[in-house]
Amino acid sequence: MSAEQPQSVLFCCDHNAVRSPMAEGLMKKFYGTDIYVQSAGVKNDLDIDGFSVAVCKESGIELSRHRTRSFEEMQEWGDDLSGFDLIVALSPASQRQALELTRVYHLQVEYWPILDPTGLGEGREEKLNSYRMARDQIKDRILARFGPPTADAEA
Repeated sequence: MSAEQPQSVLFCCDHNAVRSPMAEGLMKKFYGTDIYVQSAGVKNDLDIDGFSVAVCKESGIELSRHRTRSFEEMQEWGDDLSGFDLIVALSPASQRQALELTRVYHLQVEYWPILDPTGLGEGREEKLNSYRMARDQIKDRILARFGPPTADAEA
C-alpha cells in the first residue's frame, strides 16, 4: 500500500445490507487494519441480506454479524463523516447523500457503479450468481483502487 492511500474509507449504498457490507468485508480481508473501514446506508430499514452473507462466506468473509446502519445512526454513534479520508458510494442515492453530507468537509467522494443484485434471478442459484457478480465487481474495483492485498491477506 502506498503512502498516498487513504487511512480511512467509508463505503455506502442504499440500505447497508448488500453492497457496502460486501465492500467493507473485502477491504478488511485484503488490507486488515492498514485502513480503517466502515460502511453505512442512506437508510437502515433492512437487515443484512442473506445472499450477501452467502457469497461473501464463499470468499472467507463473515458478514452474518454485520448490523446495518444509516448515515444518521453512524453520526449519532460517534463516527463523524469528517473523520474519513474517502467515501466510496456504490449507488446513486448514496452518492447524492454523501455529497450532501460532506459539502462542508474536505474529503473525497468516489462513485463506483456497482450492480444492485437484489431482485435479479429467478431461482436460488441465479440469485446467488447475481450477488457473486456484484461481489466480484466490488473486489475488482477495490484491487484496482487500493492495490494488491497486504502480505497477511489474500485476494
